[in-house]
Amino acid sequence: MLTASDLRSYIMDGLSSDYVEVQGDDGQHFEAVIVSPKFTGKNRVQQHQLVYLALGERMRTEIHALSIQTFTPEAWIKSNN
Repeated sequence: MLTASDLRSYIMDGLSSDYVEVQGDDGQHFEAVIVSPKFTGKNRVQQHQLVYLALGERMRTEIHALSIQTFTPEAWIKSNN
């Protein structure tokens, strides 16, 4: 069964990220917060597409639902002030 820790590792391995937090305990439904400089200059849909690309086939086979919040490093700093 897929764990939040596994999913976090998959995202970090496939996408250059400053911060990744994944929650979920049923093995299929997860929530992720991802901060990556790769998101700079991209809209929300493009940012999510980068995450899906990093996860590849896992999105079709292992992950039933993934709620994603994406931030550029600058937006992340602003959201935490």
